[in-house]
Amino acid sequence: MNRDKLLEELKKRVKDEHLIKHMLATEAVMRAVAKRLGEDEEKWGIAGLLHDIDYEVTKEDPDKHSLIGADWLKEMGLPDDVVYAVKVHNERHGLPRLSLLDKALYAVDPLTGFIIAVALVMPDKKLATVKVKSLKKKFKDKSFAAGASREQIRTCESELNIPLSEFFEISLRAMQDIAEELGL
Repeated sequence: MNRDKLLEELKKRVKDEHLIKHMLATEAVMRAVAKRLGEDEEKWGIAGLLHDIDYEVTKEDPDKHSLIGADWLKEMGLPDDVVYAVKVHNERHGLPRLSLLDKALYAVDPLTGFIIAVALVMPDKKLATVKVKSLKKKFKDKSFAAGASREQIRTCESELNIPLSEFFEISLRAMQDIAEELGL
């Protein structure tokens, strides 16, 4: 699992810069959550990096999203647990989240977009000025970043045993660490 080669493969298949940044953010957060849980940071990061690799070809048919991506990852020789985590992150398939990897990717995916949305309403539009307090406040406002499922994000508590505040803190710090790469 060579990260640089996988990133090259990702960029061959994904042209949308915002989507690539979402996947980079998800990679960073997945690595941080893996570290917190004592799991394989490299493997979890790769799952985050590649989780939406098929989105550009499946966005018009969400029922196929992550199935095609999982097939591609299998062809690329990625481990079965990474392939399954990518497949199961799309709840439309009704597959059970079995491993911590599955559960983390499911919870992290909408949170990265939510954190970016909070950064974009800051006066300077920078992750550096976002605070956990801001995330908590915006999280309560159901109309803000409505596409970021609060229920899905909250599974951090029930499925990962990480309190929501700590999940925000871990995720925000991970994204702030790559803010330059994200353009935020």
